[in-house]
Amino acid sequence: MTISYRWLSEYLPQTVRPEELSNILTSIGLEVESLENFENFKGGLAGLVVGEVLEVIPHPNADKLKLTKVDTGGAAPLGIVCGASNVMVGQKVVVAVVGTTIYPKGKEPMTMKLVKIRGEQSEGMICAEDEIGVSDDHAGIIVLDAAIKAGTPVAEIYEYYQDWIYEIGLTPNRMDAMSHYGVAKDVCAYLSYHNSPVSAVSPFTQNLVHDTSVAPFKVLIEDEKGCARYSGLVIEGVTVKESPTWLKNRLQSIGVRSINNIVDITNYILHETGQPLHAFDASEIKENKVVVKKYAAGTKFTTLDGVERTLQANDLMITDGAKPLCIAGVFGGLQSGVKATTTNIFLESAWFENVHIRKTSLHHGLRTDAATRFEKGVDVDGTVKVLLRAAKMIQEIAGGKCSEVVDVYPNPAKKSVVHLSFNYLKKLSGKTYPVDKVKTILTSLGFEISNETVDGIELAVPYHKPDISIPADIVEEVLRIDGLDNIEIPSVITMSPSIDPLEKKEKFKDKIAQFLVGRGYTEILTNSITNSAYFSEEVLAGAVKMLNNLSADLDVMRPSMLETGLETIAYNLNRQLSSIALFEIGKVYGQSTKGAYYESEQLSIYLSGKQQQDGWRTKGILSDFFVAKGIATAIFNLLGMQGGAWKQTSANQIDYVISKKTTGTVQ
Repeated sequence: MTISYRWLSEYLPQTVRPEELSNILTSIGLEVESLENFENFKGGLAGLVVGEVLEVIPHPNADKLKLTKVDTGGAAPLGIVCGASNVMVGQKVVVAVVGTTIYPKGKEPMTMKLVKIRGEQSEGMICAEDEIGVSDDHAGIIVLDAAIKAGTPVAEIYEYYQDWIYEIGLTPNRMDAMSHYGVAKDVCAYLSYHNSPVSAVSPFTQNLVHDTSVAPFKVLIEDEKGCARYSGLVIEGVTVKESPTWLKNRLQSIGVRSINNIVDITNYILHETGQPLHAFDASEIKENKVVVKKYAAGTKFTTLDGVERTLQANDLMITDGAKPLCIAGVFGGLQSGVKATTTNIFLESAWFENVHIRKTSLHHGLRTDAATRFEKGVDVDGTVKVLLRAAKMIQEIAGGKCSEVVDVYPNPAKKSVVHLSFNYLKKLSGKTYPVDKVKTILTSLGFEISNETVDGIELAVPYHKPDISIPADIVEEVLRIDGLDNIEIPSVITMSPSIDPLEKKEKFKDKIAQFLVGRGYTEILTNSITNSAYFSEEVLAGAVKMLNNLSADLDVMRPSMLETGLETIAYNLNRQLSSIALFEIGKVYGQSTKGAYYESEQLSIYLSGKQQQDGWRTKGILSDFFVAKGIATAIFNLLGMQGGAWKQTSANQIDYVISKKTTGTVQ
């Protein structure tokens, strides 16, 4: 999550230095991973001044170069060699004097020196736009307004913008901190607890004037689970153009590219409040109707990036009833997007269910900022006020008249209630908090105290904190705002030793493995998911089948370890490794006639070829049936399993039976 210091500071009631703010953010669980300086023009255009061209004559030793005299407000004009074809007497130009470092677009910085070019001395450089980093244009030198005085710093002309940018590592549950205003509320809660009570400066302060001549659109939600709330309004008479410099700087500072004033405002509001918005070209919405619905699988839809996509049956779409306009909460459509010729827009602010959005986003490979917010959950209570905030900005920047807001909210959400016991708070945090301090923290974060007793308080959880559901979550909020660095470490820790019920079993497994490795066997680990083609229908009737297998060859949990072991043996034999001594301790799986699943752990030993290679004096010994029987008997004796006997059950199989129970088989 990228946060701008200057932007964040607009919502803070008092000035907090960048370094101090970094410490506060990390302390309250919003870990600052980096803090970097941002400049819209690298170097801040330092050293660049306005110059007036007094003289232009041809260079005596070069056809394409000119010798100029330029007044930069100093004691005497500077002699500069210039190669631009558009340099003329009387122009006001940008001059990099000797000692100035310029930062050309896509190139290394360059410091001006007193040099000779083709035998003529040059005391600086007359610059083009790309040479000072303000654009990619290299068509010629920059020609400024003639009214600008020579010697004026160029930074005053180009509105130099500097900021500090935080990169914050957010945990998945902190959707409430995925905006500048959300982070500001956390910071104010910290300041309220540690200093005096303060509140974040709300961006929702201006009233929007509605024009009755602008008719609102009709909204219909067919899938109320996928879309719990949908708010929208129409703005007529907007002018789509380049955004003002301040807005472009804000977005550029956090890595968002400016597109046009309408789209930029929706992006600005997203990063300000955390609520995604979408602007439609209203002329593309037939019959002034918006329908939230799903289409049949296989329906084609072309998104803003020009890619034709095939929809799934689960994809939630914004439509006009006849055709799809937008993949809800994920990505807009090419046809319905705001264009340079757009004059009327329909502005959307909605709440879409996170599961729908994540599935659609992942399926289509569209990991947009909007999808990221909806996946984690947005404030269902904030759709209208955010919509009005955006509409007001559009009116101020792009003009236009607004309709009334259409707000479809079929089943208004109720706030969840959590009871916090003060004893539980002390037990879990290890710290005794004054009751008034606890209430200060929680009310600063937006919690409402619905009931209070001597033993605890009952809290209504704000809509922007959907991750809060149990008392432990409330304790975490208190600890965060107190400061994670302030968690007390006890000087004495008491603990009771626990007994691992699996300890004996694990010791047996380790004992067997060491025994076999000591006799030259190699332990293997094979996949517990295998191919159903290895087994008969009778065996598969009691097997555990995969519902969403990744490949056709891996579709069943193994009911036997023999087949996966034989795969390993075949692999080795195919590579001329004929003498094999392997073992594996693993699980097999199955289901009873009643449908109950079970698993059991088994030891498998695989022998092939010779257990001892041919020597110069003797020939190697083949691994046969009796070798396998001997190693199995040795393992039973190792584990103290006495009183058993081998019984032949078929022509090529014997079983080891103890108390009428088969514990081992040799094939």
